[in-house]
Amino acid sequence: MSERAAPFYCPYCGDEDLRPSEEGHGAWECAACNRAFQLKFLGLLSRGVQREERGGAET
Repeated sequence: MSERAAPFYCPYCGDEDLRPSEEGHGAWECAACNRAFQLKFLGLLSRGVQREERGGAET
């Protein structure tokens, strides 16, 4: 089991004064704007990582 991933800033006000909430796994509270939010990992996309090919002008 891995450790909980912590957000770096509040998605609403951008402040960094965050605390884990007692509401459950992934719940956080922002002391600056007094909001609570929850983070949830949904999964990986089925298409994976696609790289764009950057080509110059062909001569």
